[in-house]
Amino acid sequence: MRFASPRSPLSARREINAKRKRSHTRSVALGTGAALGLLGMIVGIGAVSQASAASSANVAATAELSESTGLRHEQLSVYSAIATKTAHSHAESTLLDAGTVITTMANKVDPTPLASSVAALGDYKSLETDTVIELTGQTKEATVAARSAVAEVDRAAAEAAAAEAVRAQAEAAAQAQAQAQAQAQAAARAEAGAAARAADVAVATQPVAGGNSPAEAKATAQAMAASKYGWGESEFSCLVDLWTRESGWSYTAYNPSGATGIPQALPGSKMATAGSDWATNATTQISWGLGYIEAGYGTPCGAWAHSEANNWY
Repeated sequence: MRFASPRSPLSARREINAKRKRSHTRSVALGTGAALGLLGMIVGIGAVSQASAASSANVAATAELSESTGLRHEQLSVYSAIATKTAHSHAESTLLDAGTVITTMANKVDPTPLASSVAALGDYKSLETDTVIELTGQTKEATVAARSAVAEVDRAAAEAAAAEAVRAQAEAAAQAQAQAQAQAQAAARAEAGAAARAADVAVATQPVAGGNSPAEAKATAQAMAASKYGWGESEFSCLVDLWTRESGWSYTAYNPSGATGIPQALPGSKMATAGSDWATNATTQISWGLGYIEAGYGTPCGAWAHSEANNWY
């Protein structure tokens, strides 16, 4: 049987120190590992938090875009095509409206600003959507301005035309009034001249022997008609026609019915109320005849109208 040899105190201390070192090393290793594990856990939690925050931001942005466009999330992939189509449609209608307005601007308003906008928008199919939208807005504004300018020109023209019509109407009325006044004045002068001539004839013509010819009888009748009854040229013309038909202005005219003299009094003796020389004096016959016409017909033209209708007066 072998017996272990007893250890020395120095060996025992070395063994105890070695155990202590190994225990400390394991403690350090365990501490380091735990620290590293904790650090990894912290880093992982941070990464997860960042990823979660980014995801939430993306979701919020998507929701905001969906709300602003009215599109659901699954529709966002076609948004660009829809926007382009809508922009083109608006451009077409805007160009059509602008073209209609341009046709009304001739000789009224300078079409250059609107025409320039139309030219810029006219190539909308080859432009970016944002550019089309911007040019469409500019063209709409130019169209509204042009339409307003044309309306103002039309309004001013209508007012001017109305004012011109009123002026022309007033001028025409004034001219008509002036013409009527001139005609009335001319007629008055003619009437006065005729009366003056008749008065001169009445003064120059006396009922004496030799004044019984048709010409002298007419002169006597004209003067007497003007001075005694105020009848002018027109009435004397009717008297000439009447007594030319009745007697040819002959103081000796006699009708088988008994009508006598220039006025064809029936019977001739009626003329005695104008003078006893009624059978031989044309002036006496004329005096009686004019009184008869005034009493029966008012004027020589009234007697002539009756004679025309009935072949007697």
